[in-house]
Amino acid sequence: MTDSRPFSAAFHHVSISVADLDAQQRWYQEALGLDEVVECFELPEPPVRTTVLRGSGGLQVELIERAGSGRVREFDDPLDASRDRGYGHWAIAVDDLAHAFAHLTEAGGTPVWPPAPAVRPGARFAYVKDPEGNLIELIEGPHAD
Repeated sequence: MTDSRPFSAAFHHVSISVADLDAQQRWYQEALGLDEVVECFELPEPPVRTTVLRGSGGLQVELIERAGSGRVREFDDPLDASRDRGYGHWAIAVDDLAHAFAHLTEAGGTPVWPPAPAVRPGARFAYVKDPEGNLIELIEGPHAD
């Protein structure tokens, strides 16, 4: 019989397939401050290289480069991404949305949606794309007055 008790779960990392591991690693290290290289892995067949990066706040991103990979299609924004099933974007909490949005776009990210009010009262959000077109949502929670 299967144990039906709930289990404890916590976010571990997001994995992003990339065309250029070295360039994307530099961008994520510089733009998001993911300075710690947790692990690197390489396979000869299929030709795959991976790097897991971690920031001081615990955020982890795994970048995977596979020779010959391609993008099925690029999304213009998160509403466009919702046309296809599966993952459309990943999101990070930030304490200063305007600063984070400006910093990421100045670092080579593409602005998608500028900072705007979110559904949750007092919260705000924005979207950017990394240099390879992957959507990242920035979320600033409501601030106490």
